[in-house]
Amino acid sequence: MFRTSGGRRGRRIRTFTTAGAAVAGLLLAVGCSSGDDGPGEAAGGVPVVEKGKLTTCTHLPYPPFQFEQDGKVVGFDVALIDLVAKNLKVEQKILDTPFENFKTGAFLNSGECDLGAAGMTITDERKKNVDFSVPYFDATQALLATKKSGVTSLADVKAKNAKLGAQAETTGESYAKSQGFDPVAFESSDAVLNGLRTGQVDAVVIDYPVVQGWLKDKANADPFALVENIETGEQYGFTVKKGNAKLLAAIDKAITDAKADGTYNKLYEQWIGPLPQGRS
Repeated sequence: MFRTSGGRRGRRIRTFTTAGAAVAGLLLAVGCSSGDDGPGEAAGGVPVVEKGKLTTCTHLPYPPFQFEQDGKVVGFDVALIDLVAKNLKVEQKILDTPFENFKTGAFLNSGECDLGAAGMTITDERKKNVDFSVPYFDATQALLATKKSGVTSLADVKAKNAKLGAQAETTGESYAKSQGFDPVAFESSDAVLNGLRTGQVDAVVIDYPVVQGWLKDKANADPFALVENIETGEQYGFTVKKGNAKLLAAIDKAITDAKADGTYNKLYEQWIGPLPQGRS
């Protein structure tokens, strides 16, 4: 998916250290002075916008890919990029930013971030502005409905004249529109869930792993039901500035190595759940 919100243009950019990088961050803080700020190089000559750090732009929250837990940002995306940072001998630093400019790669082009990691679907349109890593996640959309609505499918939404919602500027919203719907647009995944809770909509189209996470909470499982999985052939990728070949290669290597040595599967089970059938 791709998430952005037209309603957050004045939103403050927040900085986080990831849970996996906390110790490394303390060591770096001891060894560096304020005079060390500014661009630098990581291991292997990979350029970074801030010495000693791999700066990731994202948009919180979007569990299970990235979200706050005990004052740290954690999740599947975060854990994978921590592997990249470890290989580059730097600490991952996360900026929680508005996503208005992510389609254009503005945060990458301005030197604010080294990469984007936010459960982003790889599309040809986006490839015009950013370079994508190898795919790291096969995604599907899901239709989550309130049980009292009686909705059992996307076709049923139309038949019952029910209200459909989606997160603004996402592939879920695009899919709903391609099926003839005019979904209510919400600025974040939290707002989507709140829309269901407050009756603003009867059903929503959003990424399946997000729904899977929501339904682990009894407070959501009682009133809501996953009524349809929608295969869209989507794959997620991390993004870098056009032409940043060294960092792209480092990201691709970390993903490929993690899949080969079993680390990827462990992280998948930790943050997302059981592996899909046929994969072990």
